Amino acid sequence: FKRYTPIATFISYFIWNISFGICFMLPGLRSSATKSVLASRAISSLPFGSKSNQYRIGTKLFAAHTISMVPGEFVSKTDGIIVTHPSYEVIKQDFVKEYGAKTVLYRHRQSGAEVLSVEADDDNKVFGITFRTPPEDSTGIAHILEHSVLCGSRKYPVKEPFVDLLKGSLQTFLNAFTYPDRTCYPVASQNIKDFYNLVNVYLDAVFFPRAVSDPMVFAQEGWHYEIEKPEDPLVYKGVVFNEMKGSYSSPDSLNSVISLNALFPSNAYSVSSGGDPRHIPNLTYEYFQNFHKKFYHPSNSRIYFYGDDSVEKRLELLDEYLKEFDYRDCNKDESMVKWQKKIDTPWKHSAYFATNEDGIGKHMVSVNWLLNDSPLSKKEKLALNILDDLLVGNSAAMLKKELTDSGFGSSVIGGGLSDELLQATFSIGLKGVSTENVEKVETLILDILDKCAKNGFEQSAIAASLNTIEFDLREFNTGSFPRGLSLMLGSVSNWIYDFDPTEEFHFESSLTEIKEDLKSGIPVFQNLLRKLIVENGHRVTVEMKPSLSYSKELDDQEKLTLEKAKSKMSPEKINNEIKQTQKLKELQAAEDSLEAKGSIPSLNLSDLERNIKKVPIDIYNWNDVKIVKHALPTSGIIYADIGFDFTSIPLSEYPLLGLFSKMILETGTNEMSQVELTRHISTQTGGIYCSNILGTKLGKDGNIPIEEEIIGYLFIRGKAVSDKSSEMMNIIKMIANDSKLDAQQRAIEILKESKARFESSIIGSGHSFAATRINSRYTLEAYLNEISGGVSSIQNINEFLKMAQDDWPFLHSRLQNIRKMLIKKENLIINLTGDLNVLKDAEKPIQEFIASFPVISDVSIQRALWKNEINLLPIENEGFAVQTQVNYVGKGGRLFMPGEIVPGSHQVVSRYLRNGYLWDNVRVMGGAYGGFCIFDPFNGMFSFVSYRDPNISKTISIYDKCADYLTSLNIPKEELELSIIGAVGDMDSPQSSDQKGFTSLKRHLIGMSDEDRQRIRNEILSTNTQDFLSFGNRLQEFNKHSRCAVIGSQNSLSEANQDIDDADLKFKINEI
Repeated sequence: FKRYTPIATFISYFIWNISFGICFMLPGLRSSATKSVLASRAISSLPFGSKSNQYRIGTKLFAAHTISMVPGEFVSKTDGIIVTHPSYEVIKQDFVKEYGAKTVLYRHRQSGAEVLSVEADDDNKVFGITFRTPPEDSTGIAHILEHSVLCGSRKYPVKEPFVDLLKGSLQTFLNAFTYPDRTCYPVASQNIKDFYNLVNVYLDAVFFPRAVSDPMVFAQEGWHYEIEKPEDPLVYKGVVFNEMKGSYSSPDSLNSVISLNALFPSNAYSVSSGGDPRHIPNLTYEYFQNFHKKFYHPSNSRIYFYGDDSVEKRLELLDEYLKEFDYRDCNKDESMVKWQKKIDTPWKHSAYFATNEDGIGKHMVSVNWLLNDSPLSKKEKLALNILDDLLVGNSAAMLKKELTDSGFGSSVIGGGLSDELLQATFSIGLKGVSTENVEKVETLILDILDKCAKNGFEQSAIAASLNTIEFDLREFNTGSFPRGLSLMLGSVSNWIYDFDPTEEFHFESSLTEIKEDLKSGIPVFQNLLRKLIVENGHRVTVEMKPSLSYSKELDDQEKLTLEKAKSKMSPEKINNEIKQTQKLKELQAAEDSLEAKGSIPSLNLSDLERNIKKVPIDIYNWNDVKIVKHALPTSGIIYADIGFDFTSIPLSEYPLLGLFSKMILETGTNEMSQVELTRHISTQTGGIYCSNILGTKLGKDGNIPIEEEIIGYLFIRGKAVSDKSSEMMNIIKMIANDSKLDAQQRAIEILKESKARFESSIIGSGHSFAATRINSRYTLEAYLNEISGGVSSIQNINEFLKMAQDDWPFLHSRLQNIRKMLIKKENLIINLTGDLNVLKDAEKPIQEFIASFPVISDVSIQRALWKNEINLLPIENEGFAVQTQVNYVGKGGRLFMPGEIVPGSHQVVSRYLRNGYLWDNVRVMGGAYGGFCIFDPFNGMFSFVSYRDPNISKTISIYDKCADYLTSLNIPKEELELSIIGAVGDMDSPQSSDQKGFTSLKRHLIGMSDEDRQRIRNEILSTNTQDFLSFGNRLQEFNKHSRCAVIGSQNSLSEANQDIDDADLKFKINEI
């Protein structure tokens, strides 16, 4: 979630973000060996994001300084000895000193499978198996198979072992990815027993899936005709079918697919591996079966283990599966993507995307290059990453800045370098381009790049980008995303093409060579830019044209296709389709047998840690400013969070905080321009950015507060190596006090970018907008989230943009007043995370920073006034019409009232609903890509939401039946325990040290003590069947007053209104 997440629902939103399961990967996620470390960010279950600069970092080394961030000494359990096994031969051993990892590459003698075993001092163990799966067409075969193999297997004959694992595992990652040429199945867990349970289920799933013998799996996950009566029209249903309808409804996703396909006219990248909804129904079950037989063989696999577990155990477990296969000479002409030879002459390509009246005349234009048609060296790849940062790495990077400043479009698109496939690409452009500026965009991009190639880059820019990449590589901060998985994705991006899987992790030699070349005067980046881009004729300019009729044309085309299909069916064939529809629904509704359920390996309650994991915290005041410290291992880096209490500003100014926080970082200061400041940050620190904490103070004795007390801080967050902490604090002080808030043009650009981002997000992530909208009807905190990051914020952004263009002095004065009221000593709080010696070294810079603030006696706005200013949104059914082929259906309200205490056990029940009833009914039987619920135990709010859903009324009916389901449920003891285990796993999700420190601060601010956390954990561990009944009874009452918020098409919303008899309950439809 890019918008600020309410602190009180932090855990629920995190769970939400990982609970989709299986997903389709588009290129551009920067998961090559270098970029898996550079990005170090979680690949969410909806991985269609563009490059984020929120965590772009760097530290000064180009001149004389050297980064010193050494991983802790790792002593291998095998003590330098290569573990051997009679079933394997050793291909290569390697010690990656950069990350303290011992690696051995094995080949299984009988099956030919290659296995990379990585030993590391990390208890978050990772396993993954990857197959080369290049598609021949756009039917989505690889994607549908990815979904399907996780629907039962030989040893685990249940319908959804994937979901059973979600229910009762301590997994820290459980997913599957379909790339344009490969399919990955990774898992991770900190619990050794749980880890091997996950590995066993995944290995059996990929090699022996039920899907290849049961066509009903293919029908459910891929596509099928649905018809219940002879007179009914045929309709398409299928999880992947609807997922891709949602993906193709997003102009940004569509542009990415079309650009990739256009760049590679002669190989597998010319088609959509995720599947084009227009072509998915052409996929046959026979082809599906043969695809698995051809590609899902150990000889075509790459298998990966990482962590602190026994290498002997890894090899032995794996051999139990691999020994059932003999080596097969998998034809590389079929499994390997062929090199796309470069074309000398540039060309153009155009396509359409759906829009509304507001989008007419707003084109998308991108210029795309295929960079290489032979392998790049390790040094070239690293240099390309640095060049990419120079060009588009941040708002002040030369190409990105000039495109933004041109005014030709509303937002930069394309993402720059993508090198996770066989061949690297570079894409850049603009969205929101008027018709008369379409040709100008291409010309401008080519001119800028030509200028860079001729004139080169300023020394300060090179230093900043070089330092950015080096700090990234050395810090290797993956947050809550498993480090081992980041390494896996990087290794596979080379290994899958028969290149060395670990060579690129040795970045020291290439980095040194690049530095030495630069010192000797070699124009490294100019040469690379000229060779791979400027003088490269393999370039396609893609224009995406807006169309009011495109969405209707797709719908009409689909209906016509279905009508023709039915017209060719005999009565017997139609009756057979009716029977198949009924059979599939019966199978989907049927319970797995107790014997089948018992096959899924699981933990016991006795395997759980009974106590919470505590984070060290030291709180004290210095010169009237609260300082919070967390002594945690950070390898010599100081993480500083400088917060200002924004409840000191009037509520009317709160929606402007987003613009304000961007302005202070991206406009320069009285002494430095925007470019100079950005480069200074990159060369002196590990990155500086802004984020919010917004929450509600917990009630007395753990109850829901009767009177809401809002906690709100704007944080300027930075990180640096310890000896740069003083300079980092000086920069933060300069940003806070001296940033140029009078930069009108930059304000307009930021607002245009925000507008474009929100308009894109509501189509791709409508579920989050629906949930935010629902909650905003009940609580002050949620209302604040709505006006700053929900549907309402789109209107606010439009108003601010108009004001910036037509009445800038007024908007400027408001921004100045925000700074005057916000950046004051009495609003200040400081949060620090680092090693003990790092924290000690930071004391003087922090004290000097505090001392620089004068004591101001002005009386701040009182928090109580916010409550008086707010009129919560009316509780009613709302529909928001957008250009999409799918829906996002939300329904919610209060489950607990102010003054009540929410038992921790209800988190278990909510989780059980999400991974059971809702998964089965909304996703499996309803055809949506996701169906889940969100329960906030701190304010009593409960919401149902669906994702990429073909239905509205049917889904709401499913929500309404949850109460009856729970009150009549007789949950077996085994399932109850699994639900408890899963809930505990959610609580114990791994975090990096800086995340632990910031989360600990959040808890402190809202008044959550370790005792509160332990009480909740105890209540979760003590959950019983009565808690499910109690939850169901509350849902019965909840159904009477809860209301909906739905993001969908105008037609879908109008049809849903036809199903509602009560005029007061019909959707109030608004077009966005």
